[in-house]
Amino acid sequence: MSELDLSKALDAAREAAEAAGVVLRHYWRKGVAVELKSDDTPVTAADREAELTIREILQKALPQASIYGEEFGRDDNNHDLLWLVDPLDGTKSFVRRTPFFSTQIALMHRGELVLGVSSAPVYGETMWASQGGGAWFDGDPARVADTREMAKASLSTGNVKTLTRDARWNALGAMIRDSNRIRGYGDFCHYHLLARGSLDLVIESDVNILDVAALAVIVREAGGVFTDLDGQAPTLDTTSVLAGTPAIHALALERFATAR
Repeated sequence: MSELDLSKALDAAREAAEAAGVVLRHYWRKGVAVELKSDDTPVTAADREAELTIREILQKALPQASIYGEEFGRDDNNHDLLWLVDPLDGTKSFVRRTPFFSTQIALMHRGELVLGVSSAPVYGETMWASQGGGAWFDGDPARVADTREMAKASLSTGNVKTLTRDARWNALGAMIRDSNRIRGYGDFCHYHLLARGSLDLVIESDVNILDVAALAVIVREAGGVFTDLDGQAPTLDTTSVLAGTPAIHALALERFATAR
């Protein structure tokens, strides 16, 4: 994609995220009924309405792109450009009245993630990034920390159920013992903290690519490294995350690889 095209796409993604935020804040104030999907995860009218709002803006701005959304699936399999949309990542938080939910919008070009917008409308912050354009936190440049030693690193874990089933769980325990501190910020929050230098490593073993695609671009453009737990770049099939400063990511990856 040309720089002009990417800039236009990023503008559209930011506009779509802002419009979705209007929808989410409306239902946050009003309240909303909760249904269960076939996999027993919750869904609300807020999820669906926000995704329809996003789709309308993205389709108008980039009609040559397909859209893969959390609530309405993928509309076409043949385009080089693919929007990845989670209109309300953190529905469980939303329905339990905690502000750790967000809108996630990313663009993939021929299998490579090239831009991302992460907007947390009630929490009150937005980050975005595009390939070669850096990462931005509410309009200011964002950069990961320069942490190089595990003893000085701050770690955050999210969904780690699968990780408990093999030897990597012990490796994580050792990293926690060796680190400076451990937290569990979860959802968008620990990726935002990582990208702006307030955290050094994020570990998750149970995610959907729609949850993290935008965040992958943001962390990468902020100077961090974002892979799965095996060190592979994110794809549509990604289900785990190891994201961090370059040095701490390398140390963690080596420990997990040895444990396997």
